[in-house]
Amino acid sequence: MRTEQKKRRRKNGFTLVELMVVIVIIGLLATIVALNVLPSGDTARIQKAKADIATIEQGLEMYRLQQGSYPTTSQGLQALVSAPAGVDASRYQAGGYIKRLPEDPWNRAYLYASPGQHGAADIWTLGADGKDGGEGINADIGSWQ
Repeated sequence: MRTEQKKRRRKNGFTLVELMVVIVIIGLLATIVALNVLPSGDTARIQKAKADIATIEQGLEMYRLQQGSYPTTSQGLQALVSAPAGVDASRYQAGGYIKRLPEDPWNRAYLYASPGQHGAADIWTLGADGKDGGEGINADIGSWQ
């Protein structure tokens, strides 16, 4: 009878080695998933910045067509949301040229210059690091690209 109980006890549970093997396998799978999923978030941020810049460019173009020129650097992108000082209000589109100014994916305002270094008006973000230049996720994203 005792030998039957010993056999039953051995068959009823998992050994420490078996549990450790399962934990290691789960850890490896979690690492593989994390390495494949995390970079896609960076790609999505870059694509969002490009889409935001394209939307702002469309608003700027409509502003230029109605006002005759792009907003000055000092007027900034806020001129697309509400009429800036010194602009003929009768020619300013009711409701503005875009509903609201988006922030870049890193929660900073988009930068604007008119005239720009790359064209009549430049819109850009400094990337994840918030500094000029950089590579990959830290690279600047601009309307001239």
